[in-house]
Amino acid sequence: MAKQISLSQYLIEKQREKNLIPAELRLLLEVVARACKRISYAVGKGALTGVLGAAGSDNIQGEAQQKLDVIANETLLEANEWGGHLAAMASEEMDHPYPIPNRYPKGEFLLLFDPLDGSSNIDVNVSIGTIFSVLRLPEGVSEPLEHHFLQPGSNQLAAGYAVYGPSTLLVLTVGDGVACFTLDRETGSWWLTCDGMSVPEDTKEYAINASNSRHWFEPVQRYVADLTAGKTGPLAKDYNMRWVASMVADVHRIMTRGGIFMYPADRREPDKPGKLRLMYEANPMAFLVEQAGGGATNGRERILDIQPTKLHERVAVFLGSKNEVVRATRYHEGG
Repeated sequence: MAKQISLSQYLIEKQREKNLIPAELRLLLEVVARACKRISYAVGKGALTGVLGAAGSDNIQGEAQQKLDVIANETLLEANEWGGHLAAMASEEMDHPYPIPNRYPKGEFLLLFDPLDGSSNIDVNVSIGTIFSVLRLPEGVSEPLEHHFLQPGSNQLAAGYAVYGPSTLLVLTVGDGVACFTLDRETGSWWLTCDGMSVPEDTKEYAINASNSRHWFEPVQRYVADLTAGKTGPLAKDYNMRWVASMVADVHRIMTRGGIFMYPADRREPDKPGKLRLMYEANPMAFLVEQAGGGATNGRERILDIQPTKLHERVAVFLGSKNEVVRATRYHEGG
């Protein structure tokens, strides 16, 4: 029987043998993983501890928060504020960056996260998750400000997501491929269960919220019409549609067996370039998908090349199997 590799051992090997990550980043990722474990336990207990339902508040995007949104956000803040690895944090649920309290030492990294992706699925017991991204504080900066977070996704040092489903998974990249860890709920340990995750270049599955089809711009309408036309259409093959309404769940399916995930801009808010947040969702997922051999664009350019202009910037997202992402992008170029 092959020896099991823990998350700590995996990260230490990336640090010592490959010199890919500094020790402080390794420790930070271990803290994030512990926070995700705590969130998993809270999600798993559900109604037994009264954590289901609305929190009675809205986040910065004007979206109604669920109780678990608030719990997950507080868990990540509390777990990471005192370790000395971070200069500041930013959350999808908060207006402004969260500075490290003065009573704690500060580090050189910036942590961004969506504490609980897929909140609409909480009360119906469908998979949800946490998404996170790590950047380095620009050199020479002692007091991080909001604009210090505004770095293109190509600057990410690490990114990952946790899936709270039938099993709890942690999918992680430090720029050397993608690894998946499974939480042993009896021991509380993360064990490597898949190293070198790979997204197939071609696919017959797509994920999009089809209820919005009347609002899509013409390139997306034309592309999805060709997908649904099947073997008799211009793409000459049948596609299946999958949609969970949890980006983590949809992307994990793609990371496992391929597909394309789409959340385009639409006519309802033509002044907004998309729905998903660039810094908290699109960038970390694009980093992971590219590290697994896939592609990620906003319909016109590579997501990781986009220069953010604000902390809660939105973006259109087309990510997954490389050849299908290239095809979807061509439709926006008129091809």
